Amino acid sequence: MFDVFGSVKGLLKIDAVCIDNNVFRLHYKATVIILIAFSLLVTSRQYIGDPIDCIVDEIPLNVMDTYCWIYSTFTIPNRLTGRVGLDIVQPGVASHMDGTDEVKYHKYYQWVCFALFFQAMLFYVPRYLWKTWEGGRIKMLVLDLNYPIVSEDCKTDRKRLLVDYFITNLHMQNFYAFRFFICEVLNFINVVGQIFFMDYFLGGEFSTYGRDVLSFTEMEPEEREDPMSRVFPKVTKCTFHKYGPSGSVQKFDGLCVLPLNIVNEKIYVFLWFWFIFLSMLSGLSLIYRIIVIFMPKVRLYLLRGKCKIAPQKEVETINSRCEIGDWYVLYQMGKNIDPLIFREIVSDLSKKLEGKETV
Repeated sequence: MFDVFGSVKGLLKIDAVCIDNNVFRLHYKATVIILIAFSLLVTSRQYIGDPIDCIVDEIPLNVMDTYCWIYSTFTIPNRLTGRVGLDIVQPGVASHMDGTDEVKYHKYYQWVCFALFFQAMLFYVPRYLWKTWEGGRIKMLVLDLNYPIVSEDCKTDRKRLLVDYFITNLHMQNFYAFRFFICEVLNFINVVGQIFFMDYFLGGEFSTYGRDVLSFTEMEPEEREDPMSRVFPKVTKCTFHKYGPSGSVQKFDGLCVLPLNIVNEKIYVFLWFWFIFLSMLSGLSLIYRIIVIFMPKVRLYLLRGKCKIAPQKEVETINSRCEIGDWYVLYQMGKNIDPLIFREIVSDLSKKLEGKETV
């Protein structure tokens, strides 16, 4: 448990060297923190508080609570609408006939905290892969150059090493770049896959959950069906069977209050909007990445944006001789190196490349 808190604390730190981008960080920083926070919130309410309270005649309350928590509770879907206190006790809670009325069992609530934590781990997988594959290359390249005040000797030495490294490894860094692009694809697959996972987890209710909550307020009070009460009912039914004095099986219908669902319904409304936003943003990021890969002109404009104070001709010289891997490494260096120092590196690299072309 302490390792989990330590890992979350590490996610809150600002990295000294950036090896990815803002969309990538939304996956492994923001989303992981959100999911772990929600998991801890549900866990505290589930195991420290009282997640369920059931009432029924002739059965000890603690026995009924434990039984209904383990074996799940249910609601009647066709009795979700009606006047509370007149037609129905609560939305989905009414008398029913076995074998005639449809019964919907709610078994998910025992697993919400575990599911959220599992989802958080999945969101961190692409980050873990990229850190492993990246191997600290950018950190090694920008060492001592991501600060504006650097001694002249150190700066000259580091610039020379950087330019020599770049010339030596020219056209040999595509595999490095494409491994990052693969992780971006994994981020998109993961967030879309998790939307389907939560839809399955909640019995097919998650895919339209947020939209249903928004449209709920526009319907007439007598006709509208609260989607939060349908998916996360606060009051449910539970049937307990036991042997009577004569050896016959007796049936006891009880009412159960699930205060934990007050938290769950808000969590999943937020997650619906967050996951839709994140999946759209990740999709746009992939479109942007495809454009960058196949359009050198776009790479030129992006590289100019990273070294605005460098002469345009020098940037064009570098861009024309770089493949996608070389461009990506240089672009990542531009994110981390002081702009004035990066301008000098661009100038030196441009001269080296022109000299190499002449030779």
